[in-house]
Amino acid sequence: MEYLATTSLFLFFALLISNAQANNSSLCSSSNSDPSDLSVFHIYGGCSPFKGQEPKSWPNTVLDMASKDPKRVEYLDSLAAQKTSTPIASGPRVLNIGNYVVQTKIGTPAQLMFMVMDSSLDAAWVPCSGCHGCSSNIFSPHSSSSFRPLGCESAQCKQAHGLTSCPNGHGPCSFKKSYGGDSSFVATLSQDCFSFDKDVLPNYAFGCINSISGPSIPPQGLLGLGRGPLSLISQSKSLYRGVFSYCLPSFKSYYFSGSLKLGPSGQPRRMRTTPLLQNPHRPSLYYVNLIGVTVGRVKVPIPQQCFTFNPSTGAGTIIDSGTLITRFAGPAYYLIRDEYKRQVQGPFSSLGSFDTCFPVVHERVAPTVTLHFERFSFKLPLENTLIHSSAGNFACLAMAANSPNSVINIIASWQQQNLRILYDITNSRLGISREPCN
Repeated sequence: MEYLATTSLFLFFALLISNAQANNSSLCSSSNSDPSDLSVFHIYGGCSPFKGQEPKSWPNTVLDMASKDPKRVEYLDSLAAQKTSTPIASGPRVLNIGNYVVQTKIGTPAQLMFMVMDSSLDAAWVPCSGCHGCSSNIFSPHSSSSFRPLGCESAQCKQAHGLTSCPNGHGPCSFKKSYGGDSSFVATLSQDCFSFDKDVLPNYAFGCINSISGPSIPPQGLLGLGRGPLSLISQSKSLYRGVFSYCLPSFKSYYFSGSLKLGPSGQPRRMRTTPLLQNPHRPSLYYVNLIGVTVGRVKVPIPQQCFTFNPSTGAGTIIDSGTLITRFAGPAYYLIRDEYKRQVQGPFSSLGSFDTCFPVVHERVAPTVTLHFERFSFKLPLENTLIHSSAGNFACLAMAANSPNSVINIIASWQQQNLRILYDITNSRLGISREPCN
């Protein structure tokens, strides 16, 4: 069994690239008919501007992504429990774990940038020219006639309380932040024009990174889609009216793209929705009321306290684009897993981060997993439930238990692929509908 697990580990997700060699970058354009849709690329996929050379093993790349999940989950858990809002702090801490990038333009004249899209974080962070330790995707403030740094007296600087360096109460609004135990960055809060397709957002506040140290910060910038005061959604409220949606592409191919749609125009007219819940201690996170899980036809007897929203502790369920696989609190996950096993023939084994793997020939009896939200239930497609390994002909349940001390459940990007996820902050609702994103 050890040999099987080790061998399969290196060939994990091989079915995901079975057709990759036949594909090429012409598949990278979004298939959506709406020209205002912004293409969304996986940061390590063949369509990403950061991909470099095609990896020898796309499956190993995805496996490496899964191995980073615990760090992000730990950080999101700390955000959920944190009672002091520091909306600009969270970006760089998990910048290297973001999964999807979207194109934007900054400055006058506009400079093309590709930034990590993250639904659980707020501020935008941009590596700027002259940055010590930055390697690529650099924004040049000196080439933009509309760029200006923000001072300590600015409202935006005050919104980022706890991070600013303003000993005299005036001067540039600067930041110095350490994170991860091995890295740090220095940035200046600034303003410039941000452009998305034909839309221009003047005086957009963002962090202009001046220097980094340590191995954890990658070259791309961060575009926060959370609900904090410095997020894209908050700074564009008059234009996009607190509404956006994305469709994350499938992991089945190395070449793939999805779309990001900003504003109410062009959003699905018919979509089942559930209320968005607000945590005043961490307003950037998108909480929903998950009330149960069904495996096949069996409603799993999960104690309700595993799902109960508690703003004081941060407990509950969030939707997140930067985590790869869905995580449940331990007691809930083990009940879901055990019921899943009862309905699928073994033998079972563990591979990497996944503890419920079985021969793929038994996939024909694999049960549907249904998530029950307040007001509607959603059956996950099989693609969003299982991860495959062709090496040992195994299929694995693409879910996992959270850490023992974790207070949140996370509905992650694997479970969101080929779905349109609508965030309507103005009307406090989240919608889900099926859509072929690729």
